[in-house]
Amino acid sequence: MNAIPPQVLEDGALLLKVIAACWALSVIFTVLFMRRLASMVEEEDRAYMDPLPWKLKIIWPFVQIIAFFFCRFLPYDLLEHTEKRLMRTGVGYLMTAEQFIALRIVSATLIPVVVWITLHALDMYQPIWLILSIPAGFFFPDIWLNDTRKRRELAVVRTLPVYLDFITMSVEAGLNFIGALQQAMDKAPPGPLRNEFAIVMRDLRAGLSRAEALRRMADRLDIPEVTGFVSAVIQAERMGASLANVMRLQAEQRRNERFQRAEKMAMEAPVKLMFPLMIFIFPVTFLVLAFTIAMKFLGEGSL
Repeated sequence: MNAIPPQVLEDGALLLKVIAACWALSVIFTVLFMRRLASMVEEEDRAYMDPLPWKLKIIWPFVQIIAFFFCRFLPYDLLEHTEKRLMRTGVGYLMTAEQFIALRIVSATLIPVVVWITLHALDMYQPIWLILSIPAGFFFPDIWLNDTRKRRELAVVRTLPVYLDFITMSVEAGLNFIGALQQAMDKAPPGPLRNEFAIVMRDLRAGLSRAEALRRMADRLDIPEVTGFVSAVIQAERMGASLANVMRLQAEQRRNERFQRAEKMAMEAPVKLMFPLMIFIFPVTFLVLAFTIAMKFLGEGSL
């Protein structure tokens, strides 16, 4: 086997050094450019917003840059629709519509990079996965948003009867609606419903009427149980009915609905178990039984 000439080795080493230097310079210039862009972004006031999770803190500077230089020029209808979705899921207290769209763009950029690194580590070069990872990364925040909305609705529906019970006891004890709502917030478990009632209290202190503050909460949550509760309270206020009786009936109705929902989920459980039973459990059971029978037949045949 012929040895590689020393000149070729020196040229190859020099080429590698040049490539490494260019790569290092590109990284340095990219970091400096991103820092320059970040310095041009207006400082965000998060005094009245939820703290960012640690995962979002890592990519938040990129989200801020894209939201400031690109997303704020998007059509107003798109931003308004996105803002309504965020408010219904509670994410509106975490980020704005521009930041959410920027998050989708960042996700569509980062996930293909992660997929490429994974494929390179596994020595699998299939461009189809890189192509599919781009729309998957773009729509991943939407999947997360829908999952957050479902968990939020479930938490609100579960805790609503508890809050109504506390409000009913407080009203029957002689407190007005605002005092009863404050007592419920102090005694009831924390969660998204408590945050929404805190916003209602803030709206009431700001001068809004009780009907308007509750109606805004119903619009934000967009849950039938909450909408029914708000409608009953507003109707009782207009008709001059006893608030204690209305709250007692609402609490009892919400508890009955929660019990019925639990019964429905219990009745649906056997149907949902059919698929894993047919796909995973039954075949394994049949294989174990068939192996035992086959080994018995083979043993008898060998005798």
